[in-house]
Amino acid sequence: MVKYKEPLELMGVPGSPYTRKMLALLRYRRLRYRLLPGSRHRPKTDAKRYRSRPEPKVPLLPTFESLSPERSVIPDQPALGLINSILEDYGDEWLTKAMFHYRWNYQADIDKAGQMLPRWNNLTASDEEMSIKGEEISELQISRLRYVGSNEVTRDIIEQSFLRFLTLFDMHLNSFPFLLGRRPGSCDFAVYGQLTCMALFDPTPQRLILERAPRVYAWTEVMEDLSGHEVLEDDWVVNSPEINQLPESLTAILSEIGSIYVTYLLANAAAAEKQLVQFKTSIGGKDWEQQTFPYQYKCLTWIKEEWSALDTKQSAQFGQLISKTGVSNLFN
Repeated sequence: MVKYKEPLELMGVPGSPYTRKMLALLRYRRLRYRLLPGSRHRPKTDAKRYRSRPEPKVPLLPTFESLSPERSVIPDQPALGLINSILEDYGDEWLTKAMFHYRWNYQADIDKAGQMLPRWNNLTASDEEMSIKGEEISELQISRLRYVGSNEVTRDIIEQSFLRFLTLFDMHLNSFPFLLGRRPGSCDFAVYGQLTCMALFDPTPQRLILERAPRVYAWTEVMEDLSGHEVLEDDWVVNSPEINQLPESLTAILSEIGSIYVTYLLANAAAAEKQLVQFKTSIGGKDWEQQTFPYQYKCLTWIKEEWSALDTKQSAQFGQLISKTGVSNLFN
């Protein structure tokens, strides 16, 4: 087990789904941490409050799996581990499209975000300062909608996909408290991160969740602090190389991913390989067009690398587990 002298230090803001994801993960793993405001969010008057720290070479989220083997969020069975990675990527990279879309397309959501986002970084600033800063943030984020793929062509696909996920996830939670069984995987924290915005903050998706899937709303609040959740050896839905079938409710979620997100990932990858600035495809029988997203091409590459690392028996098990979902198109 890796030893460390001080609590882990993270930089982030309360409204970031990725900050919330990591904090919930650290609470579950029972790892001590400090959340620091990012250097660009620190008031100049606080220069003495925070000691100087080197800026990270790449300002990406860290991973903590190597710190301690206890309370791992990666399943023991490699085949299920790959499914966990696919679900995590879906949460981080597809559900974020819905989060960004709802927040910066609907006026009530724009107004709330414009008021609250600047205040999270500076509680003592004047209302006039906050009003100006809120308008700046809103204009910037609305201009970025095209990067995540939210536009007039794609809005129906994004919204209908999110509503289907709500229904499917709600059905799954009737039988299991987490996506992969009775303990959380990293995929749960990815989904949770996006839902901290859509269920707990933004008015439009919050209303939809409360009306259609209140269980999902409750799950989001439960996920915030799982430090007291004890784990058992057989908590994963697949805990043996001999198990070749997933619960129907989980298969249904993976089928949604296979139909929608896999189609998107492959089209984006083809565009990235051709170095196209923008691409068009068809998702669920509807047109989709957006700017090519190089980072999501990297995400697909990492998933394929994990798949390539499976041995023959593990690969066969994985194939059986996803056989009814369309996810296998990622590897064809």
